Amino acid sequence: MAKFCEVCGKGKTYGNKVTFSNKKNNRSWAPNVRRVKVVMDGSPKRIYVCTRCLRSGNVTRAL
Repeated sequence: MAKFCEVCGKGKTYGNKVTFSNKKNNRSWAPNVRRVKVVMDGSPKRIYVCTRCLRSGNVTRAL
């Protein structure tokens, strides 16, 4: 299952690892995603949210 932020859509990105000798190897970066309980449309729901969205207040956590 691919994990991505369901608020902003941030997902895995791809690029190259570049060594000192300038060799290129494939690598990937995964977002810091947490499964949290949030309030959506008045009801609590469990979704995957990146920590940037949690910190900036884009979602309201359910307690």
